Amino acid sequence: MEVTLLLCDAAENVGGKLYILGGGWSQVTADAPFNMALAVLVAVPWDRTNHGIQVAAKLMTEDGEPVVIGEDPVGATGTFEIGRPPGTKPGTQFNAPLVLRFNGVALAAGGYRWEFDVDGTQMATAPFRAIQG
Repeated sequence: MEVTLLLCDAAENVGGKLYILGGGWSQVTADAPFNMALAVLVAVPWDRTNHGIQVAAKLMTEDGEPVVIGEDPVGATGTFEIGRPPGTKPGTQFNAPLVLRFNGVALAAGGYRWEFDVDGTQMATAPFRAIQG
């Protein structure tokens, strides 16, 4: 399975397509609330269709510690399933677009990374820095 992960200001999944606003950033202003979205494209192999696929996104510090706001780690988990039409040629991949939104996040200065797991295996990361403005 292949995963593409992009940091965005905002994103939507409409009709199986990703609509991205302010995508591809790598720096934010520290200690100021901001909105971010993860635009994710999971390429699901033919033999993994019609089965539940577990995904998890977690925000980590550059030291590998989970980012906690309040009492909860910042992240999301879920399961999706993508079907294949009858007669689809074996070996065909299917794109599964996903959007995860996190609003009003304020981070201290430093390095961070999003980790994206599929069925318990890390498949993609997206590093960024929070810098003093």
